Amino acid sequence: EELLLLQLHLMMELEERTAGAEPVAHVVDGPRMQALAAALPFELTDEQAQARDELLAALAAPRVANHLLLGDVGTGKTAVAVHALAAAADSGGQALFMAPTEVLARQHAEGLAPLLEGAGLRFALLTGSTPAIDRAEALAALAAGELDVLIGTHALLEPDVAPARMTLAI
Repeated sequence: EELLLLQLHLMMELEERTAGAEPVAHVVDGPRMQALAAALPFELTDEQAQARDELLAALAAPRVANHLLLGDVGTGKTAVAVHALAAAADSGGQALFMAPTEVLARQHAEGLAPLLEGAGLRFALLTGSTPAIDRAEALAALAAGELDVLIGTHALLEPDVAPARMTLAI
């Protein structure tokens, strides 16, 4: 319940921040998306494929999208969401991928690394315990547009996290 309240708050905040902003119609069949499909070591289930297609359709539309993936642990929400990361990169954008705990953020970074690297996505991890030098490097790369994805915790909400062209927040 607390997580849903946080998500609702973030979605409302996003709506306020994006008022008047020009929405991005994401490319959903670009080279990184194709490389991701080739790097995926398993077939998506019918339900996962349907969720992916609905998510990508929302991203391809020229409007701000608020999309919620809901499912039990182990149902493939992350496998679906990683497709959105590829779409953002194929569109010249960047994505922030936030997890509620440092442990989960690290698990996502480690678990997604083969897929992100296979898709040609440049990424980094940012948490509250990220050493200052690593944090500075990641933030500089993000601001310069050299990162496609920044995975992290609530540390992503700090004022010094300034992507060059963020088009997606997960």
